[in-house]
Amino acid sequence: MTADMERAAYIDRARSLLDGVADRRVILGITGAPGAGKSTFAQWLVQALADAGIEVAYVPMDGFHLATTELVRLCRADRKGAPDTFDVGGYRALLQRVRGERADIWAPSFDRTLEEPVAGAVPIAADCRLVVTEGNYLLHDDGGWADIRPQLDEVWFCLAADDVRLQRLIARRVEFGQDPIAADAWARGSDQRNADLVAATAARADLIVSVD
Repeated sequence: MTADMERAAYIDRARSLLDGVADRRVILGITGAPGAGKSTFAQWLVQALADAGIEVAYVPMDGFHLATTELVRLCRADRKGAPDTFDVGGYRALLQRVRGERADIWAPSFDRTLEEPVAGAVPIAADCRLVVTEGNYLLHDDGGWADIRPQLDEVWFCLAADDVRLQRLIARRVEFGQDPIAADAWARGSDQRNADLVAATAARADLIVSVD
């Protein structure tokens, strides 16, 4: 299958989720380990669907990161990105609203320059039919995360080679101002522990997406 054929198949599959669903929004989850390319893939898919005339919105799970001050208070700042450094209850509540309310809704985003969540930054219009949400732990089943999967119509898992994923993580951290040595240490430490946790959930996905 060529790359163009794969892209067309992803668009068609996402569009097909809308078939027969008229009374609520449809939510497609995109997951994968840190650095797997899921944000890039999710944003590409959203743009492709919008170009095809579908009312669609992109909602990153990263908007539910706990603030740095709160992570420091909880002694979790050195594990930022781990499952217990997110407001999973708030994320669940948003997804429930997205499914159940046909009204304008605003979701949070995450500012990588500030390394902080930003409230009310992502508009989801009342006439939006499809929401693509993306994050590490959509298939995780511990600590409240088990409540996330039932809110999603499908979940696709982005898979990338470990060496590619690692270099993406390091480059991203350097791009946003981190020292290269510290970026490498974080990618091989905290990020890798989270990646191992996410990798164990791949078998629960509805579709595997190769993003190397």
